[in-house]
Amino acid sequence: MKTEISDQKLFIDFMLSDPSLYTRIQNIYNADNFDKSLRSAAKFIQEHTTKHSVMPIPQQLNSINNQGFETLGELDEGHQEWFLENFESFTRSEELERAIYKSVDLLQKGDYGPVEKLIKEAVQISLTRDLGIDYHFDPRGRLMALKNSNGQQKTGWSDLDNSFYGGVSRGELHLFIGASGTGKSLFMQNLALNWIQMGLNGVYITLELSEELTAMRLDSMLCGIASKDIYKNLDDIELRVALDAKKSGRLKIKYMPPQTNTNAIRAYLKELSIKEKFRPDFIMVDYIDLMMPSSAKVDISDYFTKDKLSSEELRQLAVDSKSIMISASQLNRSGFDEPELSAGSIAGGVSKYYTVDSLMGIYTNRTMKDNGVIQLQLLKTRNSGSVGSKIDLQFDNNTLRISDLNGPITTPNVMTGSNVLAQIKNAPKTKEGDKKDLLSGLLNGLNKKGL
Repeated sequence: MKTEISDQKLFIDFMLSDPSLYTRIQNIYNADNFDKSLRSAAKFIQEHTTKHSVMPIPQQLNSINNQGFETLGELDEGHQEWFLENFESFTRSEELERAIYKSVDLLQKGDYGPVEKLIKEAVQISLTRDLGIDYHFDPRGRLMALKNSNGQQKTGWSDLDNSFYGGVSRGELHLFIGASGTGKSLFMQNLALNWIQMGLNGVYITLELSEELTAMRLDSMLCGIASKDIYKNLDDIELRVALDAKKSGRLKIKYMPPQTNTNAIRAYLKELSIKEKFRPDFIMVDYIDLMMPSSAKVDISDYFTKDKLSSEELRQLAVDSKSIMISASQLNRSGFDEPELSAGSIAGGVSKYYTVDSLMGIYTNRTMKDNGVIQLQLLKTRNSGSVGSKIDLQFDNNTLRISDLNGPITTPNVMTGSNVLAQIKNAPKTKEGDKKDLLSGLLNGLNKKGL
């Protein structure tokens, strides 16, 4: 509803009567929102307070814009609340109208990215009413509120949960990184299975694998049947999946083409919400390197900016949807075959590193694979002190299931003279040729480390 000119003039009278009101609405004050007949006075208020740090008096305004501005006497708390509520509504309405007009021009030019941002910024205009928390007041209450609001969620891997001080939280973005074939998608799919079996609902967006292949991998993990034997055990799989559905949360698997942006994912989530009343506790995007940002047109070869914007948008989606966001990224060439991963190992540079809440590097080698072991290296943990930790997990090459490691196993990451003989001695009984391959690999590792 359009605010009448008389009400807009009344806003100015309120500010002249109580200068503190102008201070309280300064973050959303825009003189261009006022009617043309009042705009010069509104701009004068802004200029005068900026230059002299005090509100002008009515006579000053009337000298440049004779609209009969006046003070209203002493205002009580109820009058102040009326002003704040109505000025906020007036500003939001005017800014939204301006955003819509700008959007028409952008849409005609085919520039769709900024439209959502313009509308969203206008709708979200508000005054600062939340004054924060008092640190010393009710520490137990604020800590429990933090725990409950974030919905800290265990991953299903106990060592990882301990490193995260209990699990991961809603509104966060967590990223797996690894070389091609190290198991980025498998980690995400295993985590999705862990979570739905805890009763959570989730969405798995695949930008590479088909929906059917992704689901078939989950069949192997859930039923404990090797991928090569899936079609030999259709009756068994059908029964086990049906039984699991009765006690687990729901998982929606959706293929989207490469260069999908966050707006497309938001639209899909909206459709799920409307048609199936489905709201995810977690969202997985496999994987972020294949995305394009929606907020701006970016040169596809500008990996740093592309990845920075895409990761920021994914994290904001996690905040807006109150869900846990999981994605993955490739390593750059320098990270291949390196036993110690770092933030610099991420494809496209460190732009993702600055945005994510945790960064988990995936590492394995031939010895570890033979022993059914895969390792996570915690390269960043925003909410814990576990950076640098290495977590060994059990990996079943047949069923693709990743689980907590049972029992001690030698899985050194850095080759040293003291463990070379131990690895050869403890290697599984194999053909002589395999022993030579293992020795050759160990020696290559030593040479790379200059040992």
